[in-house]
Amino acid sequence: MRDIFHDIFVGQPTDPVEAVRRAMRPPLRRRFYETASVQEGEGDYAVLLDGKPVRTSAQRQLSAPTVALAEAIAAEWLAQADVIDPARMPLTRLANSIIDGVVSEPDPVRREIVKYIGSDLVFYRAAGPAGLVQRQQRHWDPIVAWARDALGARFVLAEGVVHAHQPDPALAAAAAAIPADPLRLGAVHSITTLSSSALIALAVAHGRLSLDAAWAAAHVDEDFNMEQWGRDVLALERRSFRRAEMEAAARVLASANQCLVTDAVQGCDSYKI
Repeated sequence: MRDIFHDIFVGQPTDPVEAVRRAMRPPLRRRFYETASVQEGEGDYAVLLDGKPVRTSAQRQLSAPTVALAEAIAAEWLAQADVIDPARMPLTRLANSIIDGVVSEPDPVRREIVKYIGSDLVFYRAAGPAGLVQRQQRHWDPIVAWARDALGARFVLAEGVVHAHQPDPALAAAAAAIPADPLRLGAVHSITTLSSSALIALAVAHGRLSLDAAWAAAHVDEDFNMEQWGRDVLALERRSFRRAEMEAAARVLASANQCLVTDAVQGCDSYKI
Protein backbone atom coordinates (compact mmCIF):
# COMPACT_ATOMS: atom_id res chain seq x y z
CA MET A 1 0.00 0.00 0.00
CA ARG A 2 2.99 2.32 0.30
CA ASP A 3 3.08 3.56 -3.29
CA ILE A 4 -0.67 4.17 -3.37
CA PHE A 5 -0.58 6.20 -0.15
CA HIS A 6 2.40 8.12 -1.48
CA ASP A 7 0.59 8.97 -4.70
CA ILE A 8 -2.49 10.19 -2.87
CA PHE A 9 -1.02 12.22 -0.02
CA VAL A 10 2.49 13.38 -0.95
CA GLY A 11 2.44 17.01 -1.99
CA GLN A 12 -0.82 17.71 -0.18
CA PRO A 13 -0.52 21.20 1.33
CA THR A 14 -0.43 21.62 5.09
CA ASP A 15 -1.86 25.12 4.82
CA PRO A 16 -5.65 24.82 5.00
CA VAL A 17 -6.28 27.65 2.51
CA GLU A 18 -4.01 26.14 -0.10
CA ALA A 19 -5.48 22.72 0.59
CA VAL A 20 -8.94 24.08 -0.18
CA ARG A 21 -7.69 25.59 -3.41
CA ARG A 22 -6.12 22.33 -4.51
CA ALA A 23 -9.18 20.40 -3.42
CA MET A 24 -11.16 22.50 -5.89
CA ARG A 25 -8.94 21.36 -8.74
CA PRO A 26 -8.06 17.65 -8.40
CA PRO A 27 -7.18 15.03 -10.12
CA LEU A 28 -8.19 12.52 -7.51
CA ARG A 29 -7.24 8.86 -7.52
CA ARG A 30 -10.04 6.36 -7.92
CA ARG A 31 -10.89 4.22 -4.92
CA PHE A 32 -8.98 0.94 -5.31
CA TYR A 33 -10.05 -1.02 -2.20
CA GLU A 34 -13.20 -2.64 -0.90
CA THR A 35 -12.73 -2.63 2.87
CA ALA A 36 -11.02 -0.57 5.55
CA SER A 37 -10.48 -2.14 8.95
CA VAL A 38 -8.38 -2.06 12.11
CA GLN A 39 -5.98 -4.66 13.47
CA GLU A 40 -4.56 -4.66 16.97
CA GLY A 41 -0.78 -4.78 17.18
CA GLU A 42 1.81 -4.37 19.91
CA GLY A 43 0.57 -1.25 21.65
CA ASP A 44 -1.21 0.20 18.65
CA TYR A 45 -3.98 -0.39 16.10
CA ALA A 46 -3.08 -0.54 12.43
CA VAL A 47 -5.35 0.68 9.64
CA LEU A 48 -5.81 -1.92 6.91
CA LEU A 49 -7.17 -1.64 3.38
CA ASP A 50 -8.41 -4.97 2.04
CA GLY A 51 -6.54 -6.59 4.92
CA LYS A 52 -3.19 -5.00 4.07
CA PRO A 53 -1.44 -2.43 6.28
CA VAL A 54 -1.23 1.11 4.95
CA ARG A 55 2.14 2.81 5.09
CA THR A 56 2.90 6.51 4.98
CA SER A 57 5.14 8.09 2.39
CA ALA A 58 8.07 7.56 4.79
CA GLN A 59 7.18 3.84 4.95
CA ARG A 60 5.88 3.98 8.50
CA GLN A 61 2.72 2.14 9.43
CA LEU A 62 -0.49 4.13 9.55
CA SER A 63 -1.78 3.31 13.01
CA ALA A 64 -3.21 4.82 16.18
CA PRO A 65 -2.69 4.27 19.90
CA THR A 66 -6.39 3.67 20.58
CA VAL A 67 -8.91 1.56 18.73
CA ALA A 68 -11.39 4.45 18.60
CA LEU A 69 -8.96 6.70 16.75
CA ALA A 70 -7.86 3.93 14.39
CA GLU A 71 -11.49 3.15 13.60
CA ALA A 72 -12.15 6.83 12.92
CA ILE A 73 -9.25 6.92 10.45
CA ALA A 74 -10.50 3.73 8.80
CA ALA A 75 -13.97 5.28 8.59
CA GLU A 76 -12.52 8.14 6.53
CA TRP A 77 -11.23 5.61 4.01
CA LEU A 78 -14.56 3.81 3.96
CA ALA A 79 -16.39 7.09 3.39
CA GLN A 80 -14.57 7.72 0.12
CA ALA A 81 -16.82 6.97 -2.84
CA ASP A 82 -15.56 6.67 -6.40
CA VAL A 83 -12.42 8.69 -5.74
CA ILE A 84 -10.15 9.30 -2.75
CA ASP A 85 -10.32 12.95 -1.71
CA PRO A 86 -7.61 13.86 0.86
CA ALA A 87 -9.45 17.11 1.63
CA ARG A 88 -12.19 14.98 3.18
CA MET A 89 -9.79 12.90 5.29
CA PRO A 90 -8.51 15.27 7.99
CA LEU A 91 -7.66 12.57 10.52
CA THR A 92 -5.69 10.58 7.96
CA ARG A 93 -3.77 13.65 6.87
CA LEU A 94 -3.03 14.71 10.43
CA ALA A 95 -1.92 11.19 11.35
CA ASN A 96 0.33 11.10 8.31
CA SER A 97 1.89 14.47 9.15
CA ILE A 98 2.52 13.47 12.78
CA ILE A 99 3.95 10.06 11.92
CA ASP A 100 6.26 11.38 9.22
CA GLY A 101 6.88 14.95 10.33
CA VAL A 102 6.73 15.12 14.13
CA VAL A 103 7.99 11.81 15.47
CA SER A 104 11.49 12.09 14.03
CA GLU A 105 11.84 15.89 14.33
CA PRO A 106 9.71 17.28 17.16
CA ASP A 107 11.99 20.23 17.97
CA PRO A 108 11.15 22.36 14.88
CA VAL A 109 7.46 21.79 15.56
CA ARG A 110 7.87 22.87 19.15
CA ARG A 111 9.86 25.96 18.13
CA GLU A 112 7.13 27.03 15.74
CA ILE A 113 4.54 26.82 18.51
CA VAL A 114 6.80 28.88 20.78
CA LYS A 115 7.09 31.47 18.01
CA TYR A 116 3.30 31.77 17.90
CA ILE A 117 3.22 32.38 21.65
CA GLY A 118 5.35 35.49 21.20
CA SER A 119 2.71 37.16 19.02
CA ASP A 120 -0.41 35.28 19.99
CA LEU A 121 -3.78 36.28 18.56
CA VAL A 122 -5.34 36.83 21.98
CA PHE A 123 -2.83 39.53 22.93
CA TYR A 124 -3.83 42.02 20.23
CA ARG A 125 -7.07 43.84 20.88
CA ALA A 126 -9.18 46.16 18.76
CA ALA A 127 -9.71 49.80 19.77
CA GLY A 128 -13.28 49.61 18.45
CA PRO A 129 -16.08 49.21 17.68
CA ALA A 130 -17.43 48.48 21.13
CA GLY A 131 -19.14 45.25 20.05
CA LEU A 132 -15.87 43.77 18.81
CA VAL A 133 -13.95 44.94 21.88
CA GLN A 134 -16.48 43.28 24.16
CA ARG A 135 -16.48 40.07 22.14
CA GLN A 136 -12.69 39.85 22.24
CA GLN A 137 -12.77 40.37 25.99
CA ARG A 138 -15.44 37.71 26.46
CA HIS A 139 -13.60 35.04 24.47
CA TRP A 140 -9.95 35.95 25.03
CA ASP A 141 -9.70 37.28 28.59
CA PRO A 142 -10.44 33.84 30.15
CA ILE A 143 -7.63 32.31 28.06
CA VAL A 144 -5.15 34.96 29.18
CA ALA A 145 -6.32 34.48 32.79
CA TRP A 146 -5.90 30.70 32.48
CA ALA A 147 -2.33 31.16 31.20
CA ARG A 148 -1.61 33.42 34.16
CA ASP A 149 -3.22 31.26 36.84
CA ALA A 150 -2.56 27.74 35.56
CA LEU A 151 0.73 28.19 33.74
CA GLY A 152 2.22 31.12 35.63
CA ALA A 153 2.54 33.08 32.38
CA ARG A 154 1.74 36.80 32.72
CA PHE A 155 1.38 38.30 29.26
CA VAL A 156 1.10 41.87 28.05
CA LEU A 157 -1.94 42.92 26.01
CA ALA A 158 -1.72 45.47 23.21
CA GLU A 159 -4.15 47.59 21.25
CA GLY A 160 -3.83 47.42 17.49
CA VAL A 161 -1.23 45.47 15.52
CA VAL A 162 2.03 47.00 16.82
CA HIS A 163 4.16 44.18 18.21
CA ALA A 164 4.21 43.91 21.99
CA HIS A 165 7.28 42.22 23.45
CA GLN A 166 6.27 39.54 25.92
CA PRO A 167 8.22 38.94 29.14
CA ASP A 168 10.70 36.09 28.88
CA PRO A 169 9.38 34.36 32.04
CA ALA A 170 5.87 34.31 30.53
CA LEU A 171 7.14 32.84 27.27
CA ALA A 172 9.13 30.20 29.15
CA ALA A 173 6.17 29.28 31.35
CA ALA A 174 3.85 28.84 28.36
CA ALA A 175 6.50 26.93 26.41
CA ALA A 176 6.82 24.49 29.32
CA ALA A 177 3.15 23.58 28.83
CA ILE A 178 3.70 22.39 25.24
CA PRO A 179 3.27 18.59 25.19
CA ALA A 180 6.39 16.54 24.61
CA ASP A 181 4.83 13.41 23.12
CA PRO A 182 4.51 13.54 19.31
CA LEU A 183 0.80 12.78 19.25
CA ARG A 184 -0.30 15.76 21.33
CA LEU A 185 2.51 17.95 19.99
CA GLY A 186 1.30 17.46 16.43
CA ALA A 187 -2.31 18.13 17.39
CA VAL A 188 -1.38 21.29 19.31
CA HIS A 189 0.62 22.49 16.34
CA SER A 190 -2.36 21.91 14.06
CA ILE A 191 -4.73 23.91 16.28
CA THR A 192 -2.10 26.63 16.70
CA THR A 193 -1.75 27.20 12.98
CA LEU A 194 -5.51 26.96 12.41
CA SER A 195 -6.33 29.47 15.14
CA SER A 196 -3.22 31.68 14.99
CA SER A 197 -3.02 31.13 18.73
CA ALA A 198 -0.78 28.78 20.64
CA LEU A 199 -2.63 29.68 23.85
CA ILE A 200 -5.95 28.54 22.37
CA ALA A 201 -4.30 25.28 21.34
CA LEU A 202 -2.71 24.76 24.76
CA ALA A 203 -6.01 25.52 26.48
CA VAL A 204 -7.65 22.78 24.43
CA ALA A 205 -4.81 20.35 25.13
CA HIS A 206 -5.04 20.98 28.87
CA GLY A 207 -8.82 20.71 29.00
CA ARG A 208 -9.50 24.42 29.58
CA LEU A 209 -11.38 24.98 26.31
CA SER A 210 -13.87 22.81 24.48
CA LEU A 211 -13.63 22.49 20.72
CA ASP A 212 -16.59 24.84 20.24
CA ALA A 213 -15.14 27.43 22.61
CA ALA A 214 -11.76 27.23 20.90
CA TRP A 215 -13.39 27.63 17.49
CA ALA A 216 -15.34 30.68 18.66
CA ALA A 217 -12.23 32.25 20.20
CA ALA A 218 -10.25 31.72 17.02
CA HIS A 219 -12.92 33.40 14.88
CA VAL A 220 -13.97 36.39 16.98
CA ASP A 221 -12.90 38.98 14.42
CA GLU A 222 -14.08 36.99 11.42
CA ASP A 223 -17.49 36.29 12.93
CA PHE A 224 -17.95 39.94 13.84
CA ASN A 225 -17.04 41.08 10.33
CA MET A 226 -19.39 38.58 8.73
CA GLU A 227 -22.21 39.83 10.90
CA GLN A 228 -21.51 43.36 9.75
CA TRP A 229 -20.79 42.80 6.07
CA GLY A 230 -22.36 39.47 5.18
CA ARG A 231 -21.06 36.02 4.39
CA ASP A 232 -18.85 35.00 1.48
CA VAL A 233 -19.27 31.58 -0.12
CA LEU A 234 -15.54 30.93 -0.50
CA ALA A 235 -14.89 32.08 3.05
CA LEU A 236 -17.52 29.65 4.32
CA GLU A 237 -15.93 26.80 2.35
CA ARG A 238 -12.60 27.67 3.87
CA ARG A 239 -14.16 27.72 7.35
CA SER A 240 -15.72 24.32 6.79
CA PHE A 241 -12.36 22.85 5.85
CA ARG A 242 -10.66 24.46 8.84
CA ARG A 243 -13.37 23.27 11.19
CA ALA A 244 -12.83 19.68 10.06
CA GLU A 245 -9.09 20.13 10.64
CA MET A 246 -9.65 21.43 14.16
CA GLU A 247 -12.09 18.64 14.94
CA ALA A 248 -9.48 16.12 13.82
CA ALA A 249 -6.82 17.69 16.05
CA ALA A 250 -9.20 17.76 19.02
CA ARG A 251 -10.01 14.10 18.45
CA VAL A 252 -6.31 13.23 18.38
CA LEU A 253 -5.82 15.12 21.66
CA ALA A 254 -8.69 13.20 23.23
CA SER A 255 -7.12 9.94 22.08
CA ALA A 256 -3.72 10.96 23.43
CA ASN A 257 -5.22 11.88 26.79
CA GLN A 258 -6.88 8.48 26.87
CA CYS A 259 -3.45 6.93 26.30
CA LEU A 260 -2.02 8.75 29.28
CA VAL A 261 -4.91 7.78 31.53
CA THR A 262 -4.96 4.10 30.57
CA ASP A 263 -1.24 3.39 31.04
CA ALA A 264 -0.63 3.36 27.30
CA VAL A 265 1.93 6.10 27.70
CA GLN A 266 4.57 4.11 25.86
CA GLY A 267 2.32 3.87 22.84
CA CYS A 268 1.77 7.64 22.82
CA ASP A 269 5.38 8.53 23.45
CA SER A 270 6.84 6.18 20.86
CA TYR A 271 4.08 7.18 18.50
CA LYS A 272 2.23 4.63 16.65
CA ILE A 273 0.18 7.36 16.08
